[in-house]
Amino acid sequence: MNQPLAYVHPGAKIAKNVVIEPFAVIHNNVVIGDGTWIGSNVTIMEGARIGKNCNIFPGSVISAPPQDLKYQGEDTITEIGDNTTIRECVTINRGTSDRMKTVVGNNCLIMAYSHIAHDCVVGNNCIFSNNTTLAGHITVGDYVVMAGMTAVHQFCTVGSHAFVTGGSLVRKDVPPYVKAAREPLSYVGINSVGLRRRGFSAEKIREIQNIYRILYQQNYNNTQASNIIEAEMEATPERDEILQFIKDSQRGIMKGYFSSN
Repeated sequence: MNQPLAYVHPGAKIAKNVVIEPFAVIHNNVVIGDGTWIGSNVTIMEGARIGKNCNIFPGSVISAPPQDLKYQGEDTITEIGDNTTIRECVTINRGTSDRMKTVVGNNCLIMAYSHIAHDCVVGNNCIFSNNTTLAGHITVGDYVVMAGMTAVHQFCTVGSHAFVTGGSLVRKDVPPYVKAAREPLSYVGINSVGLRRRGFSAEKIREIQNIYRILYQQNYNNTQASNIIEAEMEATPERDEILQFIKDSQRGIMKGYFSSN
């Protein structure tokens, strides 16, 4: 839709049925897919690759240069998948020479005032509540929910199907399928509600619970717990995903919560 009060650079590639509201600004080297809606006062800067049927609300800035003093103007991009909604005043910065791109997957909901910094990779079906802040170089799996005012330290990884409670400071890696809460951020159980909503069977949920009981509730260190899980638990995709996550963790996984009462 050609909106005379919006600015669209001639070098931008816009699908025919994209709606661009007044006072939006679309820079050069931008691609926007079919059915996407761009709200008023949205700024989409160079290197944005936006998928189909997205909704980007007023005040958002997509693919701005990274807030990284090491950035030297590399030709990097921001990728946003299909069916993703980006609410008011969200900022998503493009990549640096580290990963060359910042990625947000399909079917995500990024709520107002959230920030996704350079070189982050966010999976599919994620929900970030208001004021969620990701520093640079963060990896987030699929179906991750972060409640409001969550802040994630650079280079952290959050595993698929994890739930992080509001106001959390994420300084360590959060394994898949868990609930993370308290200060410092700790394991407080598995995300059983989210797993049931996504069709995980009661048997599969019990399997995941048993894995994390060994890891977090039996006073083993991570290496001991991993060896026991591998030896005693049947090999399944979920078990193997958890073990691989622990093995690959660069910052170390978050601790368990132990009550002093």
